[in-house]
Amino acid sequence: MLKIRIAFSCLTLVLIFISNILNAATISPLYRPLPGLTANQLAVIVNDSDLLSIRIGEYYQDKRNIPRANILHLKFDPYSNALSQKEFIVLKQQLDAQTPNKVQAYVLTWLKPFRVDCMSITTAFAAGFDQAFCAKVCEESRKSPYFASNSQQPFTDFHWRPTMTLAGHSFEEVKSLIDRGIAADYTRPQGSAYLLKTTDQARSSRAAFFPEVAKAYENQWPVHYLEQNSIENKTDVMFYFTGLMQVPNIDKNTYLPGAIADHLTSAGGVLTGSDQMNILEWIKAGATASYGAVVEPCNYPAKFPHPGIVLHYYLRGNTLIEAYWKSVWEPGQGIFVGEPLARPFATQTINQTN
Repeated sequence: MLKIRIAFSCLTLVLIFISNILNAATISPLYRPLPGLTANQLAVIVNDSDLLSIRIGEYYQDKRNIPRANILHLKFDPYSNALSQKEFIVLKQQLDAQTPNKVQAYVLTWLKPFRVDCMSITTAFAAGFDQAFCAKVCEESRKSPYFASNSQQPFTDFHWRPTMTLAGHSFEEVKSLIDRGIAADYTRPQGSAYLLKTTDQARSSRAAFFPEVAKAYENQWPVHYLEQNSIENKTDVMFYFTGLMQVPNIDKNTYLPGAIADHLTSAGGVLTGSDQMNILEWIKAGATASYGAVVEPCNYPAKFPHPGIVLHYYLRGNTLIEAYWKSVWEPGQGIFVGEPLARPFATQTINQTN
């Protein structure tokens, strides 16, 4: 059950901060391109105890031309939903010893575990285990220095390696996800963003941002602010942000390659399922990335992606992992699922980060 509580001081700070970013974006983001992370800067983490993880890692390495030195191997129980703090610390030490210094981000290749004790596994691998990420019922948690940052090298700048997982219930599901990410590259799709304020007041806490985002991108990118519970029969979905326990009709839309979609709720990131919609449903419907909470986050907007920031960096050419990670101020309780190197709005003439 989502705790109905909003940190208003935090919300005010975020609104001011985002307003400044959006007001600064008076020139179309498409004319101020950014470089993005490359395959040389991404390490693939494989669980050698998980046959599906091994297969996903091999496919992803081949399709994205990941250097062999960037394929990192660990061994742990692939059937448990969560690692303990003690187990994770040992694994993280093993991983750190293997990771080349040039690596700025990680991608995981499994469905389970999706949590480390009280925090998400993607944030645990990104920043290390820290109790400060673990809020005790409706508290704020440790903030990300990468939030809304222009940094192109997060590990070099902040000692954080943003992490995303290629998760699915089968190889075919993950293969399709990877293929969509690759198909998105440099396509500059003509899509739309859909920002929905639903009748679920608790789960619409971040909808306070939506009208300002729509206004900021007027005449730059189609952003539709809608007060309704779902959309259907849309053929141009590039971004879809909403808040409901269960989002209807998601399979009745067409998601363009590289699309991002998520819903604010308590347990969307519980990848094995709960009484709430799993974020893997977005992936099955055709999205290339989603985000959800693995433990109760309350409805603090800072713990979920801010669509204005996602658009700000994605439309300028950052990879999916960069744009999505930069949009979450307090990522400790949320998991990122998707194909990290998708870059639909990148310009091939712009040198990517080495």
